[in-house]
Amino acid sequence: MVQEKAMPSEETLDPEDWESMRALGHRMVDDMLDDMKTIRERPVWQPTPDQVKAHFKRPVPLDPQPLEEIYEEFLENVLPYRRGNIHPRFWAWVVGTGTPLGVLAELLAASVNSANSRVEKQVIDWFKEVLGFPASASGLLTSGCSAANLIGLAVARNTKAGFDVRREGIQATPHKMVLYASQEIHMSIQKAVELLGLGSDALRLVPVNDDFQVDLEALKATIAQDRQDGHLPFCVVGAAGTTNTGAIDDLSALADVCLQENLWFHVDGAFGAWAALTPGARNQVAGMERADSLAFDLHKWMYMPKEIGCVLVRREEEHRKAFSLTPAYLARGEGGRGMTGGGLRNYGFQLSRGFRALKAWMSLKEHGIRKYGRLIQQNIDQARYLAELIDAAPELELAAPVTLNVVCFRYLRPGLGDAALNALNKEILVELQEQGIVVPSGTTIRGKYVLRVGHTNHRSRREDFDILVCEVIRIGKALSLS
Repeated sequence: MVQEKAMPSEETLDPEDWESMRALGHRMVDDMLDDMKTIRERPVWQPTPDQVKAHFKRPVPLDPQPLEEIYEEFLENVLPYRRGNIHPRFWAWVVGTGTPLGVLAELLAASVNSANSRVEKQVIDWFKEVLGFPASASGLLTSGCSAANLIGLAVARNTKAGFDVRREGIQATPHKMVLYASQEIHMSIQKAVELLGLGSDALRLVPVNDDFQVDLEALKATIAQDRQDGHLPFCVVGAAGTTNTGAIDDLSALADVCLQENLWFHVDGAFGAWAALTPGARNQVAGMERADSLAFDLHKWMYMPKEIGCVLVRREEEHRKAFSLTPAYLARGEGGRGMTGGGLRNYGFQLSRGFRALKAWMSLKEHGIRKYGRLIQQNIDQARYLAELIDAAPELELAAPVTLNVVCFRYLRPGLGDAALNALNKEILVELQEQGIVVPSGTTIRGKYVLRVGHTNHRSRREDFDILVCEVIRIGKALSLS
C-alpha cells in the first residue's frame, strides 16, 4: 500500500474574513469622499516631516500586518503629504484635479482587472467626433501625453522614412531624419525623439515670435536648409497649448507647411486640444483637426484621475503598420474567448494595459460633453480674471500674453534688478507653498523668473485668485522688508 504524503496547505491572497474587508472598504470610500468634499478646509500642500520620510526607510515586511494598521499608516504618512492637486488653489504645472466618480471608476476598473476594447473604442470614437477627426481614424488610450507623443512620432517616422524601419532599423536610413518644433515645445517630444533612435540633434527647435508661437518663416528656412544639406525632413510638431505660457501655434499655417513640404503633422495638444469644446476658444486650435496625429491628455483639462491620455492617427493603416505584431500565442481562435479582444494592442507598445477607458466612459456619461466645455471656458475666464487683477496691481506684472489658461507673472519691487527680482520671486513661491496657501509653480521666461498658474482645476473660484494676488503682494512686501 502506497503511503499517502502529507500535502502542504494551500493559500490565497483573498481575505480570510470577507466581512472585515467589506467594512474596511466602506470606511475607505467614506473617508475618500469626505476628504474630497472638505479639501478646501485644509492646506493646499505641506512639507513632509523627517520622521515621515524615515518611515519609508523600513525594510520589506516579511509577515502579514493587520489591514487596519496598514490603512492607518496610509492616513498618517501618505495622505497628508500628497502633491495637493485636488485642492481648489493648486495650479502648479498643468495637473488635473480628478472627480469622485472617477475615483470610484478606478475601483471598478481594478476589480475587473482587464481592459475592455469595446468601451475603449467607443471612448475613442467620441474623441474623434468632438475633436474633428474622421471616423476612419484610429486611436489608443495611453498613460498620458508623453506616451501618446511617442506613439504619434513613431508612426510618423516609420511612414516617412522611405524604407522598412521595423525590419532594418533607423541606422539603415541614407539621410539623417529631422523634425521641427518650437523652442517652447514640451520635453516629452525630445524624449520621444531620443527613444526612437533619431538623437536629440534631429529635433530642430525653431525660434518663437512675441506670442511664443513658432516662427513660420524661421521654420520654412530651417526646412529648406536641411534639404540643402542632404537631410530628410519628415515631421512638424505643433503645440496646442505650451506648458510654459499656454501659447498655441498657428496650427492651420503649420498644416499648410506640412502639406506643401510633404511632412507629417503631429500636434501635441496635452491640455490645449480641449479648447475645441468651447465656442469662445475653438478658433484658437483651428487646424488641429488637419493633423496626421494628435496627442492629448484627459487627466489634465478633462479633470479625470491619472493616468489617461490618448493618441489619434488619421490613417489607421499607417498606425497599425507601426505596431502590429501577432505571435502564435496571441493569435485569435475560432471561438470562445479567442474570438474577443486583442485588437488595440496593434496600435501601441504596451501589451498589458489597464482598464483606463472606464473612468473616461463613465465620466463623459455622468457630465456630458457640454458641461466639460462650460468648465473649460470657466477656467479660461478665471485666468483672464487673474490677469485683470495682476494688471490692476502696481506691485505685479504679467510676463506673457494670457492665451488660454496659463498666467505667468511676477512681483516687482522698485530699484531691484532682474537678478534680485528673480531671487525674490523664488522666495515668494516657496512661502506660498510652505504656508499651504496656494500652489502655483515657477518658470523662467526670457531670463525672468516668474510665478506660473496652469489652471485646469474645476474646483477653483474667483475668490481663490483674489487670495493668490493678495498673498503674493503680502509676502513680497514682507520679504522686501526683511
